[in-house]
Amino acid sequence: MSHFNFGDESISLVFKLVLLHLLIIALANYTVQIAGVIPLLNLNFTWGMFVFPLIVVATDLTVRLTNKYVARQIIAIAFIPAIFISSYIATPLIGFASALAYALGLSLDVSVFQLIREKLTNIWWVAPAISTFFANILDTYAFFWAAFAYGSDEFMRNNWLEIASVDVVFKIAVSFLVFLPIYGLLLQQLRKRMEGVAGA
Repeated sequence: MSHFNFGDESISLVFKLVLLHLLIIALANYTVQIAGVIPLLNLNFTWGMFVFPLIVVATDLTVRLTNKYVARQIIAIAFIPAIFISSYIATPLIGFASALAYALGLSLDVSVFQLIREKLTNIWWVAPAISTFFANILDTYAFFWAAFAYGSDEFMRNNWLEIASVDVVFKIAVSFLVFLPIYGLLLQQLRKRMEGVAGA
């Protein structure tokens, strides 16, 4: 059962979290269509790899601000419109792949994050770090396989595994070096704000 209090402030928070998930997914699925090459290394990538790590961070933040039950509800609410948005701004295949990756990766992320959080409540960065690592691997390979392995784009079809591997390494590195510290600062500010509201 959910023990989250759905007052006016909480409903506003849920709406903002749903909107956050939708915006990140839309931007990620648009930019994943734009390919690039890493100089010197000659490795293929997509610009979506700069956006995708935000999805996992947004999920961790959602769980932290609510709980795993409400987080799953928020993901479910964002899930259907995310498919249509992705299909419209990209392709139906990318929309399907996005839905598959989103469901697999974020369901794992919510479960792992909450489990670790319950065990290590005093160490804030352990849960998002571990859940980010495994969720990124699962959802990245699931997405690229579903979106491009059997698609009509010959370049993406022939190079999806390499692109997925480059993307997942980059996403994990960015998540640890950039988004995790930002997440910690944001969490600290939100806690202060929520404590201020509760004390008012």
